[in-house]
Amino acid sequence: MLNIIWLFFFVIAFALALFDWVFGGNQAAFPELVKSLFDMAKLSVTIAIGLIGVLAFWLGLLKIAEQSGLVSKLAKLLAPLFRKLMPEVPDGHPALGSISMNMAANMLGLDNAATPMGIRAMEQLQELNPVKNTASNAQILFLVLNTSAVTIIPITIMLYRAQLGASDPAAIFLPILLATSASTFVGLLAVSMVQRLSIFNRVIGLYFLVFAGIIGSLVWALMALPPDEMSAMSSALGNFLLMAAIVLILLHGWRAKVAVYEEFVEGAKEGFKVAVTIIPYLVAMLTAIGALRASGALDAFAKGLSWLFGSLGLDTQFVEAIPTALMKPFSGSGARAMMLETMESQGVDSLAGYMVSTIQGSTETTFYVLTVYFGAVGIKRIRHALSCGLLADLAGIIAAISLSYWFFS
Repeated sequence: MLNIIWLFFFVIAFALALFDWVFGGNQAAFPELVKSLFDMAKLSVTIAIGLIGVLAFWLGLLKIAEQSGLVSKLAKLLAPLFRKLMPEVPDGHPALGSISMNMAANMLGLDNAATPMGIRAMEQLQELNPVKNTASNAQILFLVLNTSAVTIIPITIMLYRAQLGASDPAAIFLPILLATSASTFVGLLAVSMVQRLSIFNRVIGLYFLVFAGIIGSLVWALMALPPDEMSAMSSALGNFLLMAAIVLILLHGWRAKVAVYEEFVEGAKEGFKVAVTIIPYLVAMLTAIGALRASGALDAFAKGLSWLFGSLGLDTQFVEAIPTALMKPFSGSGARAMMLETMESQGVDSLAGYMVSTIQGSTETTFYVLTVYFGAVGIKRIRHALSCGLLADLAGIIAAISLSYWFFS
């Protein structure tokens, strides 16, 4: 599947550039296309280099958490849930603890912390994988949950809205929470259907009620604050919890008589290796995405949708947000740029401005997550990971658009 999609991106980009040159008279069509390829190849290395320090830091901390037994305790806490969702992962396996920490970081909107933890979890799941070049069921479920992970506190998006002068930067807080919850539910449902998992049972229901209770309490507490304080409190709370987790890991390691400094250094060494490993995968995927964007394929698709819905007499305001929605599964930085451009041109407090903000927080960047996580462990056959991840993206985007009409229209 990934081979076909990757080739398709380049073929479409070439065909559109050729059409633009021959019939549109655009002499810059191919120079712009080639420039995009080189720019994205350079960006791939820049991203990987930028990850080295973050990976080293968090993998160092995770090494301490593993040696001190903290990861095992987390794994035991979630063992009943993952016994149902990932039956091939043994009880108490370290991967369950790493998955828990990764999902917690994603929920707080702390991407820099989530990525190293996710890579570590994928490496640990790879140890259980009998066919090393093919994604296992547990790896696919973890990846789909990661690409659609519930974001409780969308810190970055609220800060962007505040910088652009939004009257209420945190207005998108609840719509994002609902949209990303829809994305996660559909992703989990899609994987469970393919893998024939039974998710409608007492154990998963109990965890769901606890999770819903925690989210509901947090939403209630934040919504009770004045609008101008919600963004600041969300940011403060998220970063407090992050720092508290760091201190907890270190103190737990010290109490367990772990040589915290030496173990941190040993774990940090793995960060450089992982960053170098993912460079070829990033180059392959980002150059293809860059070519597709430079060819105008995404813009043409958005215009086609606008014409289609307009001809049917339906509201077309949402079309302004389509470029962000189309870019989101492919490129986080590209989607962010399109979100900012839409908020700048249409107004940060316009329906389109609210819509792109909600879309940006509704899902993760599926192709990027797939490339980094599977690339880190050398997986080439992804099976149903991409289709389930994109289905979750679609659910999140549809929910984001619908909720934006409901809340802001």
